[in-house]
Amino acid sequence: MNVAGSVRVPGDKSITHRVLLLAALARGTSNIGGALTSLDARSTARVLRQLGAELSPLRPGVPVTVRGVGKFRRPEGPLFCGNSGTTTRLLLGLLSAHRFSATLTGDRSLRRRPMRRVTVPLASMGARFTEGNGDGLPLTVKGERLRPISYEMPVSSAQIKSAILLAGMAGEVDVALREPHGRSRDHTERLLRAFGYEVSEDDGWIHFTPGGHLEPFDVQVPGDPSSAAFLVGAATLAQAGELMIAAVGINPTRTGFLDVLRRMGAAIRLENRADSFGEPVGDLVVRPASLRGTEVSAGEIPGLIDEIPLLAVLASRASGITTFRQVGELRVKESDRLGLIAENLRAVGAEAEVAGDDLVVIGSDRVPKGRVRTAADHRLAMAFAVLGTVQGARITIDDMACAAVSFPGFPDTLKRISSRRRAEPAPRTRA
Repeated sequence: MNVAGSVRVPGDKSITHRVLLLAALARGTSNIGGALTSLDARSTARVLRQLGAELSPLRPGVPVTVRGVGKFRRPEGPLFCGNSGTTTRLLLGLLSAHRFSATLTGDRSLRRRPMRRVTVPLASMGARFTEGNGDGLPLTVKGERLRPISYEMPVSSAQIKSAILLAGMAGEVDVALREPHGRSRDHTERLLRAFGYEVSEDDGWIHFTPGGHLEPFDVQVPGDPSSAAFLVGAATLAQAGELMIAAVGINPTRTGFLDVLRRMGAAIRLENRADSFGEPVGDLVVRPASLRGTEVSAGEIPGLIDEIPLLAVLASRASGITTFRQVGELRVKESDRLGLIAENLRAVGAEAEVAGDDLVVIGSDRVPKGRVRTAADHRLAMAFAVLGTVQGARITIDDMACAAVSFPGFPDTLKRISSRRRAEPAPRTRA
């Protein structure tokens, strides 16, 4: 495949969830441009409507208008969160400070995902929970008057961190948090600071102090770096050409995958850097490159957890061995993502294994051929679709439609970046 031209990716999923939630709690009308319109974002919009907010339909290219209610209202029925763990966990934090009961549920995949990692600290703040399915959904939360918390998190997770911070915001109590391995994405901290809340960091601890105030706002959501990663991967594997991915969020807690790819030899440069509502944005320009294996340390994982499927398929085309350390957290994503990455790489002729909580991929130039089982995991589907762009590849993916969870129209975008005319060969970086 050759690549050419410029493309935009859908709005950042993490930021879309958060600004929708905050807009729903800000009394008045907010306008959100560039919001992601995927299934997960629609899940957040749907439950916010049940909680009393008014949201215009989420449509590509059309700003979302949110009429916030100040405080959520008691829902008349269960809150169905679809496949979205972010919707569920962040909402649990906010609902912990609302003095009514609400039941959250989701699709089959979401009902299997662990929730005690969020409910345990929220319960220590005063919220009450009734479990209907062990550690998963359905789950009923009864909001109470909250207490301050000082909490050392068992894993580095933006969802856990954000749930507790949002509970502190809604309940107007102090929060102190410590993540064990590196910093997870900090979109919640940046947004809270934008509304006047004090969020500081000291010796690995994050300190939140109430005192800010949510007001209606206008914001442009940058392109999602996790979505852009798949196009970066396709351009890196291409035979020739150059691709620009415009207006992508380049928050340093989200771009660890770029650091790893550059270490592997990828040819990526950043242009036109700017800022949007406290979030750095820029254009990524990518050319084909030959890759070499590397080791991804445990401390790097929180900043690239969602990009590991893409990095793993690229590692299968690199020279040498790539090892991802301490990635056991992938077992409790939308699927057993860790096991399926290795299984599917072997299914298409690559060499990969899981050793404890490590993932080891041995690169080769063998043409990938075989059938991929996604378990409806959008990131697996997109990663192996990128691998399928290798010349001569014959990869069948059992469920490409699940890509719409985070990247509506991904298959068409992947086709569109392929140049219709022969491009001049681009120099490839050699290991």
